[in-house]
Amino acid sequence: MAVDWSERGYHAQRWAARGALAAAALAVATPLVYGGLRGLLLLVCGVAGLALSAAAVWWTLTLRGPLRWVSALIAVCVPAGLLALFAVTLFWGLLMSLVFWGLAVWSGRFALRGTGGGHAHARERRLPPPGKPVLIMNPRSGGGKVGRFRLREKAERMGARVVVLEPGKQHDVTALARAAVADGADLLGAAGGDGTQALVAAVAAEHDIPFLVISAGTRNHFALDLGLDRGDPAACLDALTDGVELRVDLGFAGEQPFVNNASFGAYAAIVQSPAYRDDKIGTSLEMLPDLLTGQQGPRLVARAGHTVLVAPQAVLVSNNPYRTGDPFGLGRRERLDSAVLGVLGVKLEGAISAAGLLLNPDPSALTVLTAPEVVIEADREEIEAGVDGEAMVLPAPVHCRIAPGALRVRVPRKRPGVTPSPPRLDWRRLRKLAATVGRTAAPSRLHRPSAAPHEPRRPDRPSSSAHQ
Repeated sequence: MAVDWSERGYHAQRWAARGALAAAALAVATPLVYGGLRGLLLLVCGVAGLALSAAAVWWTLTLRGPLRWVSALIAVCVPAGLLALFAVTLFWGLLMSLVFWGLAVWSGRFALRGTGGGHAHARERRLPPPGKPVLIMNPRSGGGKVGRFRLREKAERMGARVVVLEPGKQHDVTALARAAVADGADLLGAAGGDGTQALVAAVAAEHDIPFLVISAGTRNHFALDLGLDRGDPAACLDALTDGVELRVDLGFAGEQPFVNNASFGAYAAIVQSPAYRDDKIGTSLEMLPDLLTGQQGPRLVARAGHTVLVAPQAVLVSNNPYRTGDPFGLGRRERLDSAVLGVLGVKLEGAISAAGLLLNPDPSALTVLTAPEVVIEADREEIEAGVDGEAMVLPAPVHCRIAPGALRVRVPRKRPGVTPSPPRLDWRRLRKLAATVGRTAAPSRLHRPSAAPHEPRRPDRPSSSAHQ
């Protein structure tokens, strides 16, 4: 007798969805049942404690003197005290709750496999190796990774011409890249931080030649989202001989290119300070009270599609949106070719607003949306910005845009970060899947179309994806 394997797969996914919902319910109910009235009181105390902690963080950032240190003590001690109280009072109940929650996460992700919730990778193309690659290397980036991993020597053995930036000397990286193209380079590469990567990438996109990312910077978030090995930048050079090409987007803040993001507001103002490089924490604590309360810094207005953000303390515009609903995926982008900018705006009006940011599943203080263009206006002629970690001042208003598929990135065919990521938990989809009968559970029927690019989107509710 013929076996309908697809029907069996849907059947297994339906039961996994039901198991996930049951395990999640048990995870919530176990501490309450185990502790009885005492457990309910602890839950109320926990919520109140979290609200107090969030308010204390706001006071720590906006006050000076003894009150700041009292607030900081509250922000640290209240969560620690609550954790200890819960552990002592509901130890086995909490332990069982964690077990049930782990089962719920595993079952939920199994149920949602193939339903459109995973990582969509850019399409790869196999092309011949470059004939005349030119690589620009910053020996100071990442604490000296260029020398430590002998990147220059390996690149030259593979036939590349290497331009090394001299330490302590000002270089026009864009001019160096354009000179290399004029000399016949058919591939440009950069070993350095994301700011250097963006400048060389813009020249490569301008001339429609491939760009090679060498993860020799301190963080290299762009390399991370391309799936490259940030711990071994020398492995990136394998793309010269055994590589594939991806088409990805490139962001611009005015005329300034960025591969990751451009930030405006409090952080952008802080990084402009000459003291920030030597004392990041001290400088931030000194400047934040005036910046967060609006006593210093520009009054920003961000326009993205039909959405207008008035006087936010911070606005982050990213080359493709970052994940916000998954705490394990924060700072990661699911794809680099969606042709939209990600926009994250924060507007806090006091301690109550800060508490709501933590406790409210749909906080009004946090705006998350996508748009092909974003305009940042200010009440002054220039706006401080942090573009891929580099401090700069841009003429106002700043028009941020995305160039879809403008950048040809050459990466190694084998790289560690291209394994499919598990789908995000979406409890509404799980409920729908658990309630379906027969083949109506097909994944194509379950995938909901995403919101229009200009449509505001709030972070996913904790009950849907915040605890993946």
